[in-house]
Amino acid sequence: MHYYRYSNAKVSCWYKYLLFSYNIIFWLAGVVFLGVGLWAWSEKNQCCGAYGPEDWDLNVYFNCSGASYSREKCGVPFSCCVPDPAQKVVNTQCGYDVRIQLKSKWDESIFTKGCIQALESWLPRNIYIVAGVFIAISLLQIFGIFLARTLISDIEAVKAGHHF
Repeated sequence: MHYYRYSNAKVSCWYKYLLFSYNIIFWLAGVVFLGVGLWAWSEKNQCCGAYGPEDWDLNVYFNCSGASYSREKCGVPFSCCVPDPAQKVVNTQCGYDVRIQLKSKWDESIFTKGCIQALESWLPRNIYIVAGVFIAISLLQIFGIFLARTLISDIEAVKAGHHF
């Protein structure tokens, strides 16, 4: 009893299992990148707002206008707060009313550097790492395309009835 549609069907098991393993590795790499991204987000030191804490005036809840009745009025999200090493639990209200204070006191409780500026200062220090990661991922993607294309060619040859 044959499980193949054609009696002489031979699709390379090597390519099938290599492509399957390749996809598993890329799935695991995606999980690792997600973990690195979450770590970077939590350890960003990376900033508050795009250009600074004043960017939060564009947000309905954090703006300082008289039209806002939100409790977060004139504040920033807790992700902008400088972490207190003595606290084991994140204080999600640490950014409330921060922008009512003088700008000179902001440094004590929130990050004042914008995220774009933080990225612009981080990227040149790490450009070789970033470039290496992008090149490695590109080469792996090209290798995956080669594997998939080879498997497709094997399948089409089997369908056409060619022998290997």
